[in-house]
Amino acid sequence: MNSLTPFPGHGGANEVVAFQRAELNIILSLYGRMVAAGEWRDYGISSLREVAIFSVFRRTAEHPLYCIEKRPKLRSKQGEYAVIGMEGQILKRGHDLKTVLRVLERKLIRAVE
Repeated sequence: MNSLTPFPGHGGANEVVAFQRAELNIILSLYGRMVAAGEWRDYGISSLREVAIFSVFRRTAEHPLYCIEKRPKLRSKQGEYAVIGMEGQILKRGHDLKTVLRVLERKLIRAVE
């Protein structure tokens, strides 16, 4: 009489990959600096079964300029974080999010006249 019935739809099959709060703080810090510099204007976040994606746009209706991906399955191989350009090329991949995002921070450095 004490049998438990599992809740429908609850289980490992529906789990998704998402950015943790500390990771989002790092990403949004860079995003804020790029918005202030006039480079970026919009973003989108996708949480899927195998990957979490933070996409950056110059305008809302365009394709993303960059995608910051988190793939936990690649943690022990190439690193779980990657920055992917508009054409689909991998700009940087690694184990540390701050190190991977440095490829985008270079765009903030400009010569002062």
